[in-house]
Amino acid sequence: MEDGRRGSSSTSQSRKIMVIADPTRESAAALQYALSHAVLEQDELILVHVENNGASWKNAFSSFLRLPSSISSSSSSSGSSPGGANYANATASAAANAASPLASEIGQGDGNFLEQMKRICEIAQPKVRVHTEYISMDGVKATAILLHGEKLGIDVIIIGQRRTISSSLLGTRRPGGSLRGAKGVDTAEYLIENSKCTCVGVTKKGQNGGYVLNTKTHKNFWLLA
Repeated sequence: MEDGRRGSSSTSQSRKIMVIADPTRESAAALQYALSHAVLEQDELILVHVENNGASWKNAFSSFLRLPSSISSSSSSSGSSPGGANYANATASAAANAASPLASEIGQGDGNFLEQMKRICEIAQPKVRVHTEYISMDGVKATAILLHGEKLGIDVIIIGQRRTISSSLLGTRRPGGSLRGAKGVDTAEYLIENSKCTCVGVTKKGQNGGYVLNTKTHKNFWLLA
């Protein structure tokens, strides 16, 4: 369906998947989608944090990122989605049970949110290589992400997307647009339209409502959880 999706003939090849990591509900949804639908065992998962926006992140994880239920449901389904492949892993149920105690800790204490996200990944997908990176933002966030993605040779970018009524109905509005002086340009929309690799914008539809996904060629694709 999308360039980042894998067929059975190429499952032995690894990909570099970048998840934009921020202390927000949208970023938590992007990570949840990546772990349950996009990442395969041979892939490399890179959590990239571009800036510290000072947002409160504790409640984002404790109330929104519930990995056990999402992994359990995905292990019994085999639907395809942009940026991923048919996801059917026999160890998913065991990984969900292992992640259950950790899920209750998320949002507690003053630990680093990026390290907590990495810890979730290692428990949910123990065979996937996971590492974190901080990059400085010089100008515009989307530019920093694009440059870093090209530097690393990223195959798929996954970013949480906050949907508005207009964007839900019309999709992205600034393909190929300039970021210079465009204060209102949405980072996810710009990445989707201008990234050389596949970029997937993820919006969570409630706790059990699945995801709304956006790529350059597929708008408002509804994927059940």
